[in-house]
Amino acid sequence: MSVGGPNFRICQLSSAFASSGYTIWLFIASDVQTILLPSTIFGITNALAALDFRDVQSQSPRYINTVHRIPLIIGWVGINLLPLTMNNQRSPSSIAEDSLNKPWRPLPSKRLSGSQAKRLMFGFYALALVYSFCYSGGHRQCLGLIVLGTCYNSFGAGDHDPVIRNIINALGYFCFNSGAVEVALGSGPAVFAGSPEARPHSLSLWIMVITAIILTTMHVQDMCDQEGDAKRGRRTVPLVIGDAAARWSIAIPMPVWGVICPLLAGSGPLATGLSVVLAFAVAIRMLMWRDTASDRMTFRVWNLWISVVYMLPLLGGVSWS
Repeated sequence: MSVGGPNFRICQLSSAFASSGYTIWLFIASDVQTILLPSTIFGITNALAALDFRDVQSQSPRYINTVHRIPLIIGWVGINLLPLTMNNQRSPSSIAEDSLNKPWRPLPSKRLSGSQAKRLMFGFYALALVYSFCYSGGHRQCLGLIVLGTCYNSFGAGDHDPVIRNIINALGYFCFNSGAVEVALGSGPAVFAGSPEARPHSLSLWIMVITAIILTTMHVQDMCDQEGDAKRGRRTVPLVIGDAAARWSIAIPMPVWGVICPLLAGSGPLATGLSVVLAFAVAIRMLMWRDTASDRMTFRVWNLWISVVYMLPLLGGVSWS
């Protein structure tokens, strides 16, 4: 076989595709546990709750349809997450920060240049719009994420005021979660726009509760990044009000949300106990273990807790009516 033969070219193409896929994966690798998996879980479980999962016989066709749409949910969350992460990681200050904290990312590891990442970002933004409008749903949320991502990353709205930073984060989670539900139900805007069949009122209220949780506790992610944020001049909650005060601002609302959420979702003792235990674990860890490695682990526990909260309506047998 010659060096330039067809088999060799196929191997080259396969290697190039694998390398490109891995590069794209590196953009979102650190957001799998914070956005991709939790939002997918939220979409699936809350769509099933909206269909009254308890009445399996009458809802069986729609239930099966929602299960079949799981790949579409993952695809919608992923395709909207990709350009956001690209926009977030491509600035010189982000590259400098990632060189210290996440050197494996595509830009600090020199897998891509800034201009290449920018072109990819615009391409995936266009792909997300086409995917949302023509195929899966969640197109309003897709547009919202583009606006929020542009404000946060291109105009630095998330760097100068911790309140605005938390608001943008909360609205971003609102878009991901509500969009995932729309894709799961295949109902588009009717899910939240007054369709009696979709039972929008309680579902909308639940999504607003989740958004309030993000608004009041999401700065748990900033606790382990204080050194990098300080170097790039970013004004996060712990850097503005101080480390101790920021820890208390997380530790106080966590047990409250841990109790309120299962009550609202009508959860049983097991799900309620899990929510309460994890919420208290976050609060206790936040106050007792204050080094960077511990803060990073506390953020993982928070992500586990929020995933449990996302599933509470289904675990509690709630029908959004």
